[in-house]
Amino acid sequence: MLSSPPLPPNAIRWLAALNIHSRAELQAVGAVRAYLLLKAAGHSATERLLFALEAAARGEHWSALADDDRAGLRAAAANHAPVRPLPPQAERQRFMAEALALAAEAARHGEVPVGAVVVQQGRIVGRGYNQPVGSHDPSAHAEMVALRDAAARLGNYRLHGCQLYVTLEPCAMCAGAILHSRLDHVLYGAAEPRTGAAGSVLDLFAERRLNHHTAVDGGIEDAAAAALLAAFFAQRR
Repeated sequence: MLSSPPLPPNAIRWLAALNIHSRAELQAVGAVRAYLLLKAAGHSATERLLFALEAAARGEHWSALADDDRAGLRAAAANHAPVRPLPPQAERQRFMAEALALAAEAARHGEVPVGAVVVQQGRIVGRGYNQPVGSHDPSAHAEMVALRDAAARLGNYRLHGCQLYVTLEPCAMCAGAILHSRLDHVLYGAAEPRTGAAGSVLDLFAERRLNHHTAVDGGIEDAAAAALLAAFFAQRR
């Protein structure tokens, strides 16, 4: 369990709300990401807390950090991709289940099984599944269809305050559209090692030179998403 010192009691409570209870869990998340998540949650996370988080992950007091370590932490925090706290688990499961149902619908139409939903304030405002083959449209990926649906329903292509749940890591085309739409958060299922643009091949969401940034988290119900894809391609072979 995390202890005080090196962490302040408030920080231990804040971390617990993020399901970070132990040194091993803090190491898995990383001190910089944990610090940014606390800031995104509205807590008064100071630079000293960043140092304390790194020290807690190492099992030492923050005063033992070398100047080079502190400079590296500052730079890593400044250059890190944007982060947002994850929605509650029940909410993640509910909306990813909707995306998985759409992915299964894509498979029934002979399309690669990927599904997506756009969520605003707890309700689905856009749905889509892969349909480039049937629509003769190379841009008709699940994310693109869901974004178009949401934009039409809301009467605005800028989707501030919305999250996108998608069963597969977005490609570069979809990542670009997501960034243009000003989505708050992307939550995806399985990683895509051949075309993934959220870290697998490249990470457009971490490109600080772009004028908008969207938080992204993967691994949401990833086993179910990967199983759909595996079954589809096994049938094709």
